[in-house]
Amino acid sequence: MKRLVLMRHAKSDWSGATSDHDRPLNTRGRASAAALGDWLREQKIAPDTVLCSTATRAAETLEGLALGPDTDVQFTRDLYLADPETILATLRGASGDTVVIIGHNPGIGTMAGMIVETSDNGGITDYPTGATLVATFSVEDWADVKWRMGTMDQFVVPRDLPAPQQ
Repeated sequence: MKRLVLMRHAKSDWSGATSDHDRPLNTRGRASAAALGDWLREQKIAPDTVLCSTATRAAETLEGLALGPDTDVQFTRDLYLADPETILATLRGASGDTVVIIGHNPGIGTMAGMIVETSDNGGITDYPTGATLVATFSVEDWADVKWRMGTMDQFVVPRDLPAPQQ
């Protein structure tokens, strides 16, 4: 059994960045990332591996999650504005039983709808910043994951979470 946590980066700051890739999180985004980290811990979801876009806003989302030091973190430029096929190819090379992918729309939201077994987008109609899907797969190896194979266990957006704990 494998578990995938598919997360869109938290809310970014559009002022002052020299490029799209370098946009940081804004205040709300930092709070959302912390709240998502608290939520992951409440759900007892401790990833073995994180595959993260190299964009500043994705890296800062990862930092805000405050995952444990034993988590294998891999930054990859391939996830920056990636389409669903690229995201799936990256996942297929992953190791560990629980993998978090932090990426961008529209690819990450489209991937979320395509990876779960239901044909109605898994009930996902919007994938706002910080949106997080948790899906499980009955496979031994990530290389065996195919479209519509996952079972959607949970879907959460930061606005539905309590403020982060201090």
